[in-house]
Amino acid sequence: MTKALLEKAKTLEPINPNKSTGLFGGKSSGILNWNDIAYPHWHKIYKRLVGNYWQADEVNMSSDVKQFPELTADEQEAYLKIIGLLSTLDGPQTRTALLLSLYATDPSVQSIMAVIAQQEAVHNESYSYVLSSVVSLDEQNQAFQQGRINPVLLKRNETIMQQYNLFVEEPTIENILKTLVYTSLLEGMFFYSGFAFFYHLARQNKMVGTSTMISYINRDELEHGRFIAELFRAALSENSEANNNEFINWIYSRFRQSAELEIEWSSHILGKVEGIDLDEMEGYIQYRANKMLRMMGLSEIYPEHVDNPMLWIRAYVDNFDGTKTDFFEQKSRQYTKTSDLNGFDDL
Repeated sequence: MTKALLEKAKTLEPINPNKSTGLFGGKSSGILNWNDIAYPHWHKIYKRLVGNYWQADEVNMSSDVKQFPELTADEQEAYLKIIGLLSTLDGPQTRTALLLSLYATDPSVQSIMAVIAQQEAVHNESYSYVLSSVVSLDEQNQAFQQGRINPVLLKRNETIMQQYNLFVEEPTIENILKTLVYTSLLEGMFFYSGFAFFYHLARQNKMVGTSTMISYINRDELEHGRFIAELFRAALSENSEANNNEFINWIYSRFRQSAELEIEWSSHILGKVEGIDLDEMEGYIQYRANKMLRMMGLSEIYPEHVDNPMLWIRAYVDNFDGTKTDFFEQKSRQYTKTSDLNGFDDL
């Protein structure tokens, strides 16, 4: 695999064609005509992404404000630590999406990654918003310290942060492809035990405002994961020297390692939460790993979990249309705009 450092894409280079000659390391003018791009169906992905627009402070949190003190101590601890986890991942993801776009020589990729970066920034703001709704500033700050001080979380995030930082230091095709692998893991697996916890609360009509927020984030991440997988496949196809047994085996090893770390984290954070089946959660994580591998054009590594073992989650995520009704709450999950901060006027 080539080790040559890539240059950042030129902002405007009129002597080059509008349609790019390569995703990374290619040539393009910088002029984007969506009707003349190298991968035409990516325009549909762009349209789906921009169609998902939402804002954190338009989700009504008034019921969550009342319910949070009523959660068990274990539920409260998991709630705060999982928010800390999610913010640890979404913050760097905003920057990584922008960095990838700087080296993309296809202007359609630049535009799609700009939308993804903006959405990741909204996700990170939403974590601040939900915490500001239910706990004091000191407790909010403690939750956001988790990514810096929690040893299980530090271990879990170590490999992804190493690769993201290596891409900054050495922007090669190899490191772009490896960063896309970890981005696929992040968008398609790392978040999901945390998402499942909030849906678990919502099944019991607890913290439904938070779960609604998570549903919007989850919907975005599903689209991000779909595009990143396609971008990976296209970039790998364009750089055929990278498509070798050594690299493919590296991907499989990273997926196995990451799934094990995610399972360890979920056991650590959810082990005391009543009603959560850790064996089922392990199967769900392995199912998500399989799904992302299939999207990347690779084979499954957990044949016993080809299907989703937590089908109840579909009530909250699958086929999300913005006005979905789940069968536990029987209310519209479309967000409700509030006239005052966090719906406090409803208390």
